[in-house]
Amino acid sequence: MATDYYAALGVRRDAGTDEIKKAYRRLARELHPDVNPDPVTQDRFKEITQAYEVLSDPDKRQMYDLGADPFAAAGGAGGPGFGAGNFPFSDIMDAFFGTGASTRGPRSRSRRGRNATVRLELDLTECAFGTTRELVVDTAVVCPTCSGEGTAPGTHPETCDVCGGRGEVSQVTRSFLGQVMTSRPCPQCGGHGTVIRRPCPECDGDGRVRTRRTLKVRIPAGVESGTHIQLAGEGEVGPGGGPAGDLFLEIIQRPHEIFERQGDDLHCTVTIPMAAAALGATLSVQSLDGPRDVDVRPGTQSGQVIPLYGLGTAHLNDSGRGDLIIHVTVETPAKLDAEQENLLRELAKLRGEEAPPGRFAPGQQGLFSRLRDAFNGR
Repeated sequence: MATDYYAALGVRRDAGTDEIKKAYRRLARELHPDVNPDPVTQDRFKEITQAYEVLSDPDKRQMYDLGADPFAAAGGAGGPGFGAGNFPFSDIMDAFFGTGASTRGPRSRSRRGRNATVRLELDLTECAFGTTRELVVDTAVVCPTCSGEGTAPGTHPETCDVCGGRGEVSQVTRSFLGQVMTSRPCPQCGGHGTVIRRPCPECDGDGRVRTRRTLKVRIPAGVESGTHIQLAGEGEVGPGGGPAGDLFLEIIQRPHEIFERQGDDLHCTVTIPMAAAALGATLSVQSLDGPRDVDVRPGTQSGQVIPLYGLGTAHLNDSGRGDLIIHVTVETPAKLDAEQENLLRELAKLRGEEAPPGRFAPGQQGLFSRLRDAFNGR
């Protein structure tokens, strides 16, 4: 015996039955004549098939391990291992379809339902702190008349008289390899093994009906546009009363008139008068938690930011909150009356080019106070 069957399948000499079968199935998918019709590949396919016939049979494997020829008694013009009773067609079917044709059995009428997605619009405050909403959804539920069975009251699915309840019919054909048995779903029952003679009048045999129901949903704090919330088992019931899919909520955050959200931080812009920026002031600004006092330091410039820590939105699935970032814009008056113009000219004269930036020269502090009073009195 020149052929090394273990080497042909690429397994060790102490390989178990499952390992040998797995190796053969892998090689059969690659070398089957329907996939690779060239003569060299066909010879290789016959070799691995002969090796599998020997190593998968305990008696033949024992004879081979002892040095005897397992096919000495079989002989025949057709060559060893390819007699009608020896060729392992079920394992070739396994290699291509993952399971033997005779082990599939009938298909269940019950299938899992589809997932559904609902868009939910929320205000910034609801996204920041969380909320509870009632949703009205139009979805499929188990038919109350047949309880998902799909049959009229008082009846049940009957065994198919074509396939005998197996859900499939078999056909034997001949090929150059011998007889091949193929199976396909039963045309009468569609592979279910049973037929519904009298469908349910309410669901027409589908086992489910559409209805409108109300869900109370808790929205966690910290959600934002694009956040998806999964509600397991709240989607559509499947055909045949099968388990429900999931319901996904897609959050849409409405624009806010004051704040712009960036992650968990909130940004807003505050415009202050020129005099207040120069002298400093205390401003009252709005936040999601109510009004807050903000100290504007003397000499504040346009574009500077003032952070208020912990006044942003909540962190999703975590403790703490983001920040409120205030962007300062200094307002320069566009129109001046005579008094205001004179005061500004006096200020420019007092400052001079030699005055250090950001500091008041002598007499400027009082002049800024008069400026502020003049602008506030407009």
